[in-house]
Amino acid sequence: MDTVNILGVQVSMLGISESADKIMQMLDEEGTHAVFTPNSEIIMNAYKDESFRALLNRADLLTADGIGLVYASRIVKKPIPERAAGFDIAMEVVRRLPQSGHSLFLFGSKPGTAERAAQILTERNPGLKIAGCRNGYFKPEETDDIIREINDSGADLVFVCLGAPAQENWIDKNRDKLNAHVLMGLGGSLDAVTGDMPRAPEWWCSHGLEWFYRLTKQPKRIFRMMALPKFGFTVLFNGHKFKQD
Repeated sequence: MDTVNILGVQVSMLGISESADKIMQMLDEEGTHAVFTPNSEIIMNAYKDESFRALLNRADLLTADGIGLVYASRIVKKPIPERAAGFDIAMEVVRRLPQSGHSLFLFGSKPGTAERAAQILTERNPGLKIAGCRNGYFKPEETDDIIREINDSGADLVFVCLGAPAQENWIDKNRDKLNAHVLMGLGGSLDAVTGDMPRAPEWWCSHGLEWFYRLTKQPKRIFRMMALPKFGFTVLFNGHKFKQD
C-alpha cells in the first residue's frame, strides 16, 4: 500500500472509496486490524512524541483525515489525491455492510448517543447489523468488561469514538484481546451521525474549509486551531528530513 511520510508518520494515499475497499478486505482476513484517521493536530502530536508516532505506524491503515495532510503531502512532493476523512470512509463502509453480512459495534461518546446513532444508521442502511453499543464514559477497571461485551456481541467491525489520542491508545493496547477484524478510531463521528456535532456543508468540505466552519460554530477551538499553522511550517522546514519510499 502506497504511503507518504509526513513528519515520520506513514499516511495512506488511498482515497475514500479505496480506503473503504481496504477495510472491507480486512473484514474477511484473519486477525484484528487497526485503522486510524489522523488529522494535522494528531500528526503534530506524533512528531513531538516518538512513542505515539510508533503507535500510529503500527496501524494497518492511516488515512488523511485533514486537508492539512493533503497540503503537507504536496510540500514533500508526494501528493495525496484527496482528503479521506474518517467519517466519510466510515459511512461508505456502513453502506456496504448490509451486503457483506458483517456486523458493527458502536463504542464511544455520551450515554445514549451510540444507541441513537445505531437507529439512524439502520434506518439509512436497511439490513445493517448493529451488534451492540457502549458509551465512552468508563473507568480503566471497566475495560475488561467492555472487551468482553464486544467479543460476546460477535461484532466484525468496531467504531471506537473516544477522541484522540485516547481511542488510538485504547485500540493499540487492546487489539490483541478483541475478536473483531477491524477497530476504527473515529473521534466524534457518532455525534456527527446524530447531529449533536453536525459536519460542515459540502461546499465547505470540498474547499478544504471544514476546519473554519467548525471554528465558527465552536469558537473555543481557536486554541486548538493554532496548531494548524505550526504544523504547516514544521512540514515546510522539516518535512524533507523524512525519506519517502
